[in-house]
Amino acid sequence: MISKIQKFTDSTYFTNAIKVTIASVTPVLFFIYLGHFQMGFAMALGAFFTYPSDIPSNLKHKVNGILVTAFIVSGVNLVINLAYPYPILFYPLLIVLIFSLSMISVYGQRATMVSFSALLALALAFAHIQTGWEILKYSGLILSGSLFYLLISLLFHYLRPHRYIELQLAQCIQLTSKYLKLRGDLWKLNSDRKAITKKQLDFQVELNVIHENIREVLVRNRANTGSSNQNRKMLMTFISLVEIMELAVSNSFDHNKLHQKFDAHPNVLGTYQKLAYNLAKTLKKLAIALEESKPYTAKHDLINDLQKLEIAISDYENDTGKELADEGVFMLTTMLHYAEKQVEKVKVLERTFTSKKVISDFKDKDKDLEKFITPQYYPLETLIENFSFSSTVFRHSLRLTITLLVGFIIGQILPFQNTYWIVLTIVVIMRQGYGLTKQRTYHRIFGTFLGGIIAFGLLSFIHQPEVIGGLAVLSMILGFSFTPTNYKIGATFITIYVIFIYGILTPNIQDVIQFRVLDTLVGALLSFLANSFIWPSWEFLNVPAYLEKSFIANRNYLQEISLFYNKKGEVPSSYRLARKHAFVDIGNLMASFQRMVQEPKSKQNQLPQVYKLTVLNHTLLSSAASLGTYIQSHKTSEASEAFNAVVDRVIQNLDYAILILTENDAAVANRITSEDISKRFTELKNIRIKELKNRSKINEEEFQLKMQEAYLIIEQLIWLNNLSENIVKSTQLLMTIKKEAQ
Repeated sequence: MISKIQKFTDSTYFTNAIKVTIASVTPVLFFIYLGHFQMGFAMALGAFFTYPSDIPSNLKHKVNGILVTAFIVSGVNLVINLAYPYPILFYPLLIVLIFSLSMISVYGQRATMVSFSALLALALAFAHIQTGWEILKYSGLILSGSLFYLLISLLFHYLRPHRYIELQLAQCIQLTSKYLKLRGDLWKLNSDRKAITKKQLDFQVELNVIHENIREVLVRNRANTGSSNQNRKMLMTFISLVEIMELAVSNSFDHNKLHQKFDAHPNVLGTYQKLAYNLAKTLKKLAIALEESKPYTAKHDLINDLQKLEIAISDYENDTGKELADEGVFMLTTMLHYAEKQVEKVKVLERTFTSKKVISDFKDKDKDLEKFITPQYYPLETLIENFSFSSTVFRHSLRLTITLLVGFIIGQILPFQNTYWIVLTIVVIMRQGYGLTKQRTYHRIFGTFLGGIIAFGLLSFIHQPEVIGGLAVLSMILGFSFTPTNYKIGATFITIYVIFIYGILTPNIQDVIQFRVLDTLVGALLSFLANSFIWPSWEFLNVPAYLEKSFIANRNYLQEISLFYNKKGEVPSSYRLARKHAFVDIGNLMASFQRMVQEPKSKQNQLPQVYKLTVLNHTLLSSAASLGTYIQSHKTSEASEAFNAVVDRVIQNLDYAILILTENDAAVANRITSEDISKRFTELKNIRIKELKNRSKINEEEFQLKMQEAYLIIEQLIWLNNLSENIVKSTQLLMTIKKEAQ
């Protein structure tokens, strides 16, 4: 229990909650002491508005993002207060303002959070309409509160400059450990491989997000401030984690075939499974050491596990007979080589954690890293391109504008106590996707009711303002801590905090609770109805775009693999960049599928076909990565014409799949040429036969390497071709069903 509390209080979310609480409470207490509570409250609002935009990034982008947010939120408050007395001016301006602030989201995550902060400021501006010089004074205080939050955020940054990235790396190691554990689960007899694969895909989506966060902070900090010893160690840790993950994805075994071949030899599979589990356990222990800032000590002897696997393979060969065991030994040797590489990379991680000096394992691996992060620029063309109903952001902006306007008018016409709370609820709940909006609606209503009951119960017994104030601060910290990870609990504590503040300020607390619940219900209902009926952004409309991007990324990656196999030499940056894009785009496709699952059954159009294409695309990426990894890590022979012909055919199939999606015409698949690819596989198999005939002319070790190359490359090419043909057929079926449905 104590360790869980320590983990919670050491988390990034708790730290962020402490930052915004200090930045909000300090000016309130200071101005209460001076007898000007309203001034302190205005500054607290400024800190509260600015806090959402303080997302993970390097220091320069953090400061710029908070400064931009500070001026926008104070400017929004100024404009609303100036225009409010003039309805003819106010309503058109309100429409333009809401739409414009929402459209900022086209520029990515940081812009989305700036947009959210600005809309929060817009909603709460109606709670304190000012007149005369008070308008400038109030907006100035909001700006001051925002800048004070920036000061507090910078203070925390310099006190623990590396803590955020340490926690992110610890989380990344934990997720990678869980992924490797699932790979071990696949070796169990009668394991539910479909369910395990689904979990693996989910973990990959999470890992893609966290990889991007870490790249943003580590690589940009390195570019802006140079490479300190601590930064370099963390960068080495991250590169190792990416390589471990890519190595795992690139070595996808045919478990059905392996179980058929080795179920009669359980010792081999059991030994390999134990090694897989120990790899996962080692990573988990590393994560705990980093998270708790404790020294790391190795617990599992991975080298000994490798030796046991080698003995198990030797025993299998002796039991089966050398000639009969040839194919099985090649398969097991491939598994052994994969395990050796993973153990090597985990050992590098262990040395990074235990060595006091910068190690040299990553010589030249960290060059050109700036190419792997998303560039931060905001061209006007991006905004203009999104002024179309084909843009999800555009539809959401229109939907949000209409909903907020309706909510505001309802609050003005009907006898609601706090119109701004309806508007605030809509801003907080409404998201671009139906599934997330529905989830947040439920959690918001639940949290409001539960928080109201708890707060009302406590206020019935507690009447001392000092105690209520202390509980309000505690509720604020817990509310902000839980909101990013568990919105239901976060909404509960935020409701308690708001009611406690009202409990100090106003005597009629029962009325406050009743109206807050009613306002929340109205705002939540409007949000849900708007997302369901006003230009809804159903995920099945976005799936073709995600599929196309993933097909293109896989095609480009395959082209880079083929180019490298033909030219040999050093792995170029273009190869690594193509690989990164392939992994990111398959993650985006899987995330799209997850959102689709959350939507109503009636809107889950072609869900089985989408899932099949997602799995096929992921499997093709795994197979391509396996081929690329083997070519990189082994001295290979010259690429044959047959190899190039098969790879070209796979690329051609992906091009046809892209064509089917973009032309929205399933009949385009008929353009596939009728060239008989089977003769190319015959040519490749003849290479293997030739190596067998030449066995007596070369030593055993060289023979094993040549046979392994021939076996692996042929198997991967056959697999890649089959997958690409299935992708074409499945894409054709998807678009046929879609066309019939229209």
